Amino acid sequence: MIIINNIKLPLDADLNDVSGIVSSKLKINKQDITFAELYRKSVDARDKSDVHFVVSIIADIKNEAKILKKNKNAQPFTKKEYVWQKAKSNIRPVIIGFGPAGMFAALTLARAGLRPIVYERGQDVDTRTCDVENFFNGGKLNPESNVQFGEGGAGTFSDGKLNSGIKDVRCRTVLETFYQFGAGQDILIDAKPHIGTDVLKTVVKNIRQEIISLGGEVNFGAKLDGVYFENNKLTEISINGQKQPCDYLCLCIGHSARDTFKMLYDNGFEMQRKPFAMGVRIEHLQSEINKALYGDFASHSALKAADYKLAVHLPNGRSVFTFCMCPGGEVVNASSETGGIAVNGMSNSRRDGVNANSALLVGVAPEDIEGDDVLAGCELQRQIEQKAYQIGNGAVPITTVGNFVFDKEAKIGTVKPTIKPNYTFADFKCIYPSFITESLKDGIKEMDKRIHGFACDDAILTAPETRSSSPVRIVRNEVGESVSFSGVYPCGEGAGYAGGIMSAAVDGIKSAERIIAIVQTAHKNI
Repeated sequence: MIIINNIKLPLDADLNDVSGIVSSKLKINKQDITFAELYRKSVDARDKSDVHFVVSIIADIKNEAKILKKNKNAQPFTKKEYVWQKAKSNIRPVIIGFGPAGMFAALTLARAGLRPIVYERGQDVDTRTCDVENFFNGGKLNPESNVQFGEGGAGTFSDGKLNSGIKDVRCRTVLETFYQFGAGQDILIDAKPHIGTDVLKTVVKNIRQEIISLGGEVNFGAKLDGVYFENNKLTEISINGQKQPCDYLCLCIGHSARDTFKMLYDNGFEMQRKPFAMGVRIEHLQSEINKALYGDFASHSALKAADYKLAVHLPNGRSVFTFCMCPGGEVVNASSETGGIAVNGMSNSRRDGVNANSALLVGVAPEDIEGDDVLAGCELQRQIEQKAYQIGNGAVPITTVGNFVFDKEAKIGTVKPTIKPNYTFADFKCIYPSFITESLKDGIKEMDKRIHGFACDDAILTAPETRSSSPVRIVRNEVGESVSFSGVYPCGEGAGYAGGIMSAAVDGIKSAERIIAIVQTAHKNI
């Protein structure tokens, strides 16, 4: 089998005729191709007068050696199949949290035969959806069932983006697993795969049912509130005030579990400050983003809503970058603490909303925060969220780029805010430290040089985006175990070792593999 990379195709190409594409590009007879499959597809829009697809295709072809010698874009290809491990033991590992890390840790353990027990402080996705919709419609925030907490984690109410910078065979396994449980087949091919909130809700339920069918257990409304040790070895945990024995604990708590961070720190876990980022959500008309990125091809039926990823380095030494860009999406109130506001972005699988939105973030280094409290980053996030709540009396603060950057009158123009239920114009200088507001202003101007219209007066800014990543790291050793206590495996985004659905899921698999290896060794020694 070979893979042929860098195949340029017009937007009108018939992507269903993969063998025909290979035949044409390699100048061989179609009959010589016994198998051909589209492996990767991306859009090349660097030249607005020639927007086209770039694809990779895997194929079985007669005389492959000859083709490999003649074509520099052809290489040998071997499918790397992930082997789900097996184990024999009566020990039942415990997973705290059922976001991407916890979900894939539990699935890996369940497929190994270890019947994991999952505790998730939030609610199942159906109950959670009702709670979130009630909140969006003006109801009270449920601090234990919201955009941050519940089945599927924060990613369930985002965009389900699966692109990642990590290179790991498990990435393909995560994609295939999501596809197996209901995601669209496009995620196996697209260079920037995404599932969409509407589909992801079904996918996470199906994964839960798989875990249960294999002997696992998934509990909702179940919060970790205590950990107990003897000779630095985990012996018990407390869930909702009830103690129970526990030998192996996978901590997949998510980046917003501030109370759990404090509980763990108070119990002696070594933790560190880590860099994170804060800023705003910026909204433009999706049609304008399409025009800016695709030019005259913006309305072509083969193209999906355009997305972007920008980063600029400023003279003040700061970096400003976009994150979690949601084409055709909306900005959502992602608060999880009463008296505070935090926002995020979300889009459904079709990405057919009127607006595009993205986080626009400024890096925050540990040295930007006074004092030596390990949890000072969490406290800074909280302070900003509370200021945002207070300045709007509970309504979400917004402004326009025209007002924020160019001191023009703040008024709604062509771009309508999508945040629910209520918003109010506010002075962001009253919310953020000055290094964030000044960096955002300069960053928006610089980004306008990359995407014409990015700094348009009507673009909407919504504040504050504070939960892009965890401000702390629960320190673990080279085998993924806490350096403070054996039997505990900090994992995923909340523990400080991932940055999105894909990397968190992969970290969950790795943590489960480590537990499986230890359990297997213990079983063999019995």
